[in-house]
Amino acid sequence: MNTCDLCDLHDAQVRVPVLPLRDYGGRLAFSGMVSTIRALEDNSRVREAVAEPGQGRVLVIDGAGSMARAMFGDLLAAKAVENGWAGVVVHGAIRDSSAIGALDLGVKALGTCPRKTDKLGAGERDVDVEIGGVLIRPGDWLYADEDGVVVADVELR
Repeated sequence: MNTCDLCDLHDAQVRVPVLPLRDYGGRLAFSGMVSTIRALEDNSRVREAVAEPGQGRVLVIDGAGSMARAMFGDLLAAKAVENGWAGVVVHGAIRDSSAIGALDLGVKALGTCPRKTDKLGAGERDVDVEIGGVLIRPGDWLYADEDGVVVADVELR
């Protein structure tokens, strides 16, 4: 079901981040249970997450909206596909957008930046994050398509 229909059918149950997210992945529509990361300009925790079985989940990366360094690139995207992640939403920048666009992975981000992150082991996994005025918790369900992102406490049908 697309995000517009989900909003129409479940308006009281959904949260919609107000952000200018753009589509970068080869898969435009994706959904799954949420796993979160909060880190500023260090994607060490992202690397850890995509190396684990994704089981159809969606990784939400709160990079505090920073466009100074890319939190996600083609090597991490390929690992996410290999390990069964449905998609990635980045409150920040990605890089290698052309290569990511060729992969069967949903990827939304604010924009691109060619500079990679530091790798200092900073950041937190599976914590509540606030993105675009919306609280997103591990275990929430995220639905994304060309019209935007919808978050709910439970799986919607």
